[in-house]
Amino acid sequence: MISVLFAVLTALSNGSASVLQRRAAMNVPDREAMHVSLIGHLLRQKVWLAGISLVIVAAVCQAVALATGPIAVVQPIFVIELPATLLLAGFVMRVRVPRPVWFGAAAVTAGLALGMASAAPGGGSTSVHGAAWVPALILTGLFEAALIAGARATRGNPRAALLGLAAACGYALTAALMKDAMARLSDGDGVVVLFESWQLYATAAAGVGALFLLQNALQAGTLVAVQPCLTLGDALISVLYGVTLFGEELRTGWWLFPELLALGLITAGCVELARSPLASGNATSPSRARRVN
Repeated sequence: MISVLFAVLTALSNGSASVLQRRAAMNVPDREAMHVSLIGHLLRQKVWLAGISLVIVAAVCQAVALATGPIAVVQPIFVIELPATLLLAGFVMRVRVPRPVWFGAAAVTAGLALGMASAAPGGGSTSVHGAAWVPALILTGLFEAALIAGARATRGNPRAALLGLAAACGYALTAALMKDAMARLSDGDGVVVLFESWQLYATAAAGVGALFLLQNALQAGTLVAVQPCLTLGDALISVLYGVTLFGEELRTGWWLFPELLALGLITAGCVELARSPLASGNATSPSRARRVN
């Protein structure tokens, strides 16, 4: 229950951060795409700094969640980050939440519940044994390189989608490395061993790289193109890491049918939510605002 609670808190923080970062990235000139100067431009925007603050909060909550639960349980919960954020934004801004947003939130929630019940992830170890990281890192690097190369060869939403998937892969890798690093805390000299582990510093490097890719994805196209790839990619790649690196187990066989249905619901819900003006930060108050008690 602790891992689920902190996974939900992580989702809330990450979802809010994505919307804020998208608003900031919309003001970045195209000539700064895929350059370090992009970050310098964003650093001068308060809305982006607020998003980064939420990213830090999310990182702390995610570390607690991964230290207390399987990665195949924790990471898929993050699919609720967008619906939860949009509903909260509508409440805080006193903007009437459109009906499609409610439908999208319901689809994502139902898909998550169906997927978790069908897959029943669990088991596995708390750390990665042996040299299993070597092939995992090589394959991840090749996958990331292919996505970035494809993104550089295109423009607009196709580039945004490819970079969003690349960012998702980076965040999934960050989660796997973080879980492996947090396992060191269970040792007698946990804190010392943690700071001596290469996984801790690789977590920071992967996280920064994923953040850079996400900013470029948000700058390249619309949230509709980025968010589904980011949300589903993070969940699915994280589950893959959980199964291959940590030995976690999922149901297969006929259970694959409801699992695919769950993916369809989550995808449809994410696309509908990302289309909402609340997601782009362009929502306007209706003539009669909701009364907040």
